[in-house]
Amino acid sequence: MSDLPRKAVTRTAKLAALPLGFAGRATWGLGKRIVGESAEIVGRELQQRTAEQLFKVLGELKGGAMKFGQALSVFESALPEEIAGPYRAALTKLQDAAPPMPTRTVHAVLEERLGPDWRDLFEEFEDKPAAAASIGQVHRAVWHDGREVAVKVQYPGAGEALLSDLTQLSRFARLLGPLIPGMDIKPLITELKDRVSEELDYALEAQAQSAHADVFAADPDVVVPAVVHQCDQVLVTEWIDGIPLSEVISDGTPEQRDRAGQLLARFLFSGPARTGLLHADPHPGNFRLLPGGPAGEDDWRLGVLDFGTVDRLPGGLPLPIGVSLRLTLDGEAERVYELLCEEGFVKESIELEPDAVLDYLLPIIEPARVDSFTFTRSWMRGQAARVADPRSPAYQLGKRLNLPPAYLLIHRVTLSTIGVLCQLGATVRLREELEEWLPGFVGDDVPVEEEPAGA
Repeated sequence: MSDLPRKAVTRTAKLAALPLGFAGRATWGLGKRIVGESAEIVGRELQQRTAEQLFKVLGELKGGAMKFGQALSVFESALPEEIAGPYRAALTKLQDAAPPMPTRTVHAVLEERLGPDWRDLFEEFEDKPAAAASIGQVHRAVWHDGREVAVKVQYPGAGEALLSDLTQLSRFARLLGPLIPGMDIKPLITELKDRVSEELDYALEAQAQSAHADVFAADPDVVVPAVVHQCDQVLVTEWIDGIPLSEVISDGTPEQRDRAGQLLARFLFSGPARTGLLHADPHPGNFRLLPGGPAGEDDWRLGVLDFGTVDRLPGGLPLPIGVSLRLTLDGEAERVYELLCEEGFVKESIELEPDAVLDYLLPIIEPARVDSFTFTRSWMRGQAARVADPRSPAYQLGKRLNLPPAYLLIHRVTLSTIGVLCQLGATVRLREELEEWLPGFVGDDVPVEEEPAGA
């Protein structure tokens, strides 16, 4: 039996303590102010304590709580710097760290799923996990044929824990909202819940990873480890070494940051076009920089891990995305508005000014207007502030737009990737990737029925 807290009442109590803890620290901060400590010092201590508790609770619970924390961590670049500092370290830890599952539990799962002679499948197996994530942890091992492998073992009870956590988190989503200005937390939690069954299914993950590994096998820029073995609750893949993207974010050289950003953008847009799948979990813990790119050992490749969450897009990214982006850049307000209405971004009961919609979109797509763009936290904060300020026209218009279900995951992945690019501070030739891989961005194939001229 796993030591992962499985009883709903136990997990609910821990999660319920989060908002109570926030309130308690606010009272503590008020007390410190009364006895004469400065607002700046008190505020900094308060944020640090809040971040520490957030990581402690979400990390301990793993499951949906940690999955939510990982989803939030890629958006920390949207926070004002005076708040982002204390949160950054705590949220970043959630990308690839959590208290490990006991060794006896790991062995019990492997014996149950691989058989009593499971050790014969490995020349070596490290009991200490190399990484721990939201629904499972990874152990380094050597397969019986000599290949170095990563063995992902799912936490027993992970499914019920995931659903229980996300249900509880949705109850106080409003309290968590201020962590990320301009982002509605509740739809994020709902979308994470909708993906639970897929993420728990290692057979689906193996299929998605194998599809990527086959397509990218000869790619000079992107490395996807091959699947070695898969069964219920256990997934064995080839091991890849490299620099975790979280380390590039904190300590990388400008060259590493730019290369990582370029390859991340390339993978985001080329993946669906080449595999019919969108890797939908783009937090830094799932990426590595590996030496040996096209220019030699001093160049870098991007290693991609964890295909538990994907969006199935048989025709690649939807054509209207590229078309509407191009029309927006061209200033075609009426045509953009018509396309957004047709795709369901504007409901039939809503009427908006096309020029106002264009004004809303143009700042967001600024990186696609130029040959190269430097993504920064300050740019991300500016965008978040623009859409989060109730006094802003962008806020008022944004409230009246709709996000169709078919675009929900694509939207989150795109925002998350932009968040990581801003954390990297990377200069990226984004337009080059859009022209190469995004359907409809180049050409005249506008999927809007237009009346013949003179009609």
